[in-house]
Amino acid sequence: MTWTPPSAQERQAILRKTKTVAMVGASPNPARASNFVATYLLSTDLELYFVNPNASEILGHPVYPSLDALPVTPDLVDVFRRPEDLPEVLDATIASGASTFWLQFGLYDEALAERAEAAGLTVVMDRCLKVEHARFHGGLHLAGFDTGVISSRRR
Repeated sequence: MTWTPPSAQERQAILRKTKTVAMVGASPNPARASNFVATYLLSTDLELYFVNPNASEILGHPVYPSLDALPVTPDLVDVFRRPEDLPEVLDATIASGASTFWLQFGLYDEALAERAEAAGLTVVMDRCLKVEHARFHGGLHLAGFDTGVISSRRR
C-alpha cells in the first residue's frame, strides 16, 4: 500500500472542517517560515495554538511546550520540524486526538504517512497551510502570488 496525497478538493474539505490548528515548531523569529504562516493564520477565522518548548509567546499569543499541554484538542496539527523529529511529532499528534497531520513544504515521508493514516489521521505532506488556505479562501493576492493576469508576457 502506498500513500496517496489528498486532491485539491479533499484539501479544501479538510480546511472547511478545521476550526483549531496547533503549530508544532512555531517560532517567535519573524525571519522563520512558521512565523510568516502564523501571521497569516491569525488573520483568519482559525483558532491557532503555538507549540514550542523554547518560547513563551509568539505574536502576542501564549506558547505551549507540547501538544498534550494544549487547552483544546486541535483539529489539525501543522508541523514545522526537522524530518528526524517527525516520528515523535506523529506520536504526539495521534495521542492528541487531532484528525489531520499536516507537514509543511519539504517534509515528506510515505512510511510516516501510512502509519498516520493507519491511526485514523488524514495526512497532507509537502504543502503550506497558509498557501492552501489562501488558495481556497481567495487570499493568494494578499501574499502577492495572484496578479490576476494569466499570461507569459509582462504588461
